[in-house]
Amino acid sequence: MGRILKDVDLKPHKVESWLNSKDPDFEPKAAQICGLYLAPPENALFVCVDEKAGIQAFGRKYPDKQERPGSRRKREFEYKRHGTVSLFAAFVVQSGRVIGEVKERHTGVEFLDFLEELNRNCPEDKMIHVIVDNLAVHKTQEVNDWPSRHWRFEFHYTPTHASWLNQVELWFSILARRFLKDGIFNSKEQLVEGIIKYIKEYNEKAKPFRWTYASDPLRI
Repeated sequence: MGRILKDVDLKPHKVESWLNSKDPDFEPKAAQICGLYLAPPENALFVCVDEKAGIQAFGRKYPDKQERPGSRRKREFEYKRHGTVSLFAAFVVQSGRVIGEVKERHTGVEFLDFLEELNRNCPEDKMIHVIVDNLAVHKTQEVNDWPSRHWRFEFHYTPTHASWLNQVELWFSILARRFLKDGIFNSKEQLVEGIIKYIKEYNEKAKPFRWTYASDPLRI
């Protein structure tokens, strides 16, 4: 059977998936965000904002056995759960720096608190364009009213099912692969301290992403 499938170039064990977006304004929303990335107006900052919710503080019942020449690192299966936290993060497109806060909960209240933190950390002489997805906590009435009290801020929502247009998702992937994946955290406090330390160290060498859009042409 394997030889037959190879001869006809079929791989039934592999599956590719996709997600349809029924957003009627998909193209103009996507074009607006791509335009901000590729042809940014002067005297403005672009920050990509989102949350990584439910980050688990996993501890281990037994310590790892470190790798040796010819032998992989070994990890005992059993683990301990010490709770979860949510990371609110803003990726500054022009510099690659990250502004982050870790919170216990993940609601509109915490999101508003993070927007205030963002306001304090952004230069006062810049217009701030915030790129954000359509999560419910991003669209509460209080959040909708917030820019009216902060004239420098303008929100740009990604099309539905298109959070991949938000560059902070790329940074979340880096965080997960380089820090969270192999991390051992014996308390939530240790997890929070580790995340904040990682952001600080990341910012010391931060660079903007070389972002491109390679799909169908968009009218920008």
